[in-house]
Amino acid sequence: MPATTYAVAGMSCGHCKATLTKAIGELDSVSGVEVDLDTGRVTVTTATEPDDTEIAEVVDEAGYELTGRV
Repeated sequence: MPATTYAVAGMSCGHCKATLTKAIGELDSVSGVEVDLDTGRVTVTTATEPDDTEIAEVVDEAGYELTGRV
C-alpha cells in the first residue's frame, strides 16, 4: 500500500489532527492517516495511487490548505 506525504498549512493542535484524520480517513481509497503537527505533514496510506485533487478538496473543506506533496 503506497503512503504519500503532503504538506498541510494551518494545523496547530490536537483538534486539527483529529479533524484531518477523520476527514481524510473517510475517503474510500484511504486506509490510514498520520498527522504530524510539528512538521505540518500528513501521511496518507491508500490501496492505489491517491487522488491528490480529492484529498486537497477534503483538506480545504476541513479548513486547512494542502500545499503539495513532500
